[in-house]
Amino acid sequence: MGCDGGTIPKRHELVKGPRKVEKVDKNAELVARWYYCALSQEKLCRPIVACELGRLYNKDAIIEFLLDKSADKTPNEAASHIKSIKNVTELNLADNPAWSGDKESIKGDKYDDIQSARFICPVVGLEMNGRHRFCFLRNCGCVFSERALKEIKSEVCHK
Repeated sequence: MGCDGGTIPKRHELVKGPRKVEKVDKNAELVARWYYCALSQEKLCRPIVACELGRLYNKDAIIEFLLDKSADKTPNEAASHIKSIKNVTELNLADNPAWSGDKESIKGDKYDDIQSARFICPVVGLEMNGRHRFCFLRNCGCVFSERALKEIKSEVCHK
């Protein structure tokens, strides 16, 4: 019949162990870094700027962050190292001709391919989707893949 005192519970039935830590998907984290502003968490839209740490921001989000110096606002750790607009560089990004993200009509049943990127390297043609390393030149803001900079072997912009 059950619950008549004839059963003895085991230890693993009484003591619950520590919870397993949730693991963050590395692929999703890389995609988020290349598609969303590090400060406002909105989609990246032109003009896009980058700091010396390599984080990407919307320029208007950086300007709002720098102008709002009220005491009640807590400092954001994503942009705490940015003290002026001179600490960021506006990026000259090359559009990917195969990307059709904003061109299609937005519907709920649309499949978003997170591996296709909005921007590419103008020299080699690698997509900026987080799988490959990219660098930007601070004096002009041109963005290249690390593979392209190794092939060019010059510190001068290709343009």
